Amino acid sequence: MGDLAVGARSGTEEPEEPAGSGESAPRAANSAHQPQAQPGRSAADRPRTGPSEQSDAAADEEASGSVTKGKKPRAFWKELPILIGIALLLALLIKTFLVQAFSIPSDSMQDTLQRGDRVLVDKLTPWFGAKPERGEVVVFHDPGGWLNETPTPQPNPVQKVLSFIGLMPSAEEKDLIKRVIAVGGDTVECQGTGPVKVNGKALKEDSYVYPGATPCGDRPFGPIHVPKGRIWVMGDHRDDSLDSRYHQNLPGNGTVSEDEVVGRAFTIAWPINRWSTLPVPDTFDQPGINKAMGVAPAALGLVGAVPLVIWRRRLTGKRNPR
Repeated sequence: MGDLAVGARSGTEEPEEPAGSGESAPRAANSAHQPQAQPGRSAADRPRTGPSEQSDAAADEEASGSVTKGKKPRAFWKELPILIGIALLLALLIKTFLVQAFSIPSDSMQDTLQRGDRVLVDKLTPWFGAKPERGEVVVFHDPGGWLNETPTPQPNPVQKVLSFIGLMPSAEEKDLIKRVIAVGGDTVECQGTGPVKVNGKALKEDSYVYPGATPCGDRPFGPIHVPKGRIWVMGDHRDDSLDSRYHQNLPGNGTVSEDEVVGRAFTIAWPINRWSTLPVPDTFDQPGINKAMGVAPAALGLVGAVPLVIWRRRLTGKRNPR
């Protein structure tokens, strides 16, 4: 009988037990729970899994399964207020720091912009120190006294909320939109029927000035020196734009502080059939219009030439000792 128990543990074929042998049954049952020996592994290396460990693992699996089955997805109507809140917060942040929409209320920028157009204004680059440049179309706050005669629309409460978070253009903010003609340090003028001159260079404005309008309109001006940190602005429809020309009696002599500039209008977003970008016209890139750029190459050349001359003189002195 002892050989039969060992044979069962070693994996050999078991003979049938005689009926009625009460002692061999428990020993055979015990041998069924013992793993078979594997070549090259000692008894100490073989994993031991007792009945208690198996039952614990089964209980853990059952518990985890019951927890997974118990979770139910949250109803959409419960998540909807959270989604709306996140969307409104993002819209407010975008309007405050990145891009804001503005509606064109007048004809002063025809034909570039028409009444009712919606433009998108870049508000990000000014945070990084970008300044208005010649030829750009910019939105700026009323410097004071420019819009005294212009009635301000009274929006309803819904319009106020939507404009506050940036989902629609503001109707009650006193902002203007014009083209930058000259910046701080420039001299600008327009005599008779034009043309407009910046730092003595005549501007070719046929690409954006309203057809039939003269560069000066009915208000010749200058020469005017634009102070540092300020800009001189004009509408593209020179006969229908109360711009810098008409406010020379106010503080700043018609110029606008760079601090009042909201940002640059870079595209027409609405209506769809009017979609287009608002690039800087080529005439503002002509040579000599920028005094600083005209002086810079000569100055840099002089600075670079001085060390070269000194080095060459030293080299000549070594070759020709006295």
